[in-house]
Amino acid sequence: MKIIVPMAGIGSRLRPHTLTIPKPLTVIAGKPIVQRLVEDIAGVVKQEIDEIAFIIGPASKGFPANTKETLLNIASELGAKGSVYVQEEALGTAHAIYCAKESLSGPCVVAFADTLFKADFTLDAEADGAIWVKQVEDPSAFGVVKLQDGYITDFIEKPKEFVSDLAIIGIYYFKNGDKVKEEIQYLLDNNLKENGEYQLTNVLESLKQQGAKFIPGKVDVWMDCGKKDPTVDTNKTILNIEQEKGNDLVSSSVVLENSEIIQPCFIGDNVVLKNVTIGPNVSIGENSLVENSTVKNSLIQSNVTITNATLENAMIGNHAKYNGNYTSVSIGDYTELL
Repeated sequence: MKIIVPMAGIGSRLRPHTLTIPKPLTVIAGKPIVQRLVEDIAGVVKQEIDEIAFIIGPASKGFPANTKETLLNIASELGAKGSVYVQEEALGTAHAIYCAKESLSGPCVVAFADTLFKADFTLDAEADGAIWVKQVEDPSAFGVVKLQDGYITDFIEKPKEFVSDLAIIGIYYFKNGDKVKEEIQYLLDNNLKENGEYQLTNVLESLKQQGAKFIPGKVDVWMDCGKKDPTVDTNKTILNIEQEKGNDLVSSSVVLENSEIIQPCFIGDNVVLKNVTIGPNVSIGENSLVENSTVKNSLIQSNVTITNATLENAMIGNHAKYNGNYTSVSIGDYTELL
């Protein structure tokens, strides 16, 4: 089994937090989003993961020089071969997957690194693939599917009129990755675009017309990391899931001085807490200092200094310094409010 992870988007909706780091490498409860994604997939597919292929964007679009090394380490920790490909130009979901054509073969899971999830990954041996979907209120912003007798009958990309409220969340299983590669190649060779891009939904529709049977996958929890508020909510959800598992996410190197931690929280290595109340639902990255403050339901990255603050529903980037009384803020990397 292979995992293909397209993650070349620049994450413009999450700016300023994605100005210096790609969105999939944003840390949630102590781990990058993309690491949590592939760990969750590896944990539920019940098959050995041979390779994890990541498709990233070029350095000119904000991907740091060490991105490849970080991703290869994530694959290695799961006992899989790691491969990294670059999508130089954003030309759609199908084009992104095709950038990893050398790895696209055999049974594979394709997972776009935009969201985290909890899902049923029971695979039907009779099906040619599975597409995980979630019922949504406004399907016009998504690719959607229609069902009949338990199988997917139609794939529609961002419908302007209502046809279905079952949104494709960006996770797919294909029994035959080589066939998917052939269909994407056909789109590219014939310049078959929709809304100016090569869409994966067109590949799925073509495979279906050739007789492929796709089933819907059940999603129990779908966590969005596209904007600041949903990302903070996702941090909260992950912390509560980790607490239910009995995992203690507070580092033994944390320095506590007249302070209280209300669980669930993630507190990284070498964090100093002085005269503060932290939690619930707070993540604080390594080498940070929080003093004379109250922080709850917030996501704070590493090497951050916070003083004299009352924070709730806040997201603060790496190396930021904050001193103030605002309650709902979104502060990017290297920002200082003193």
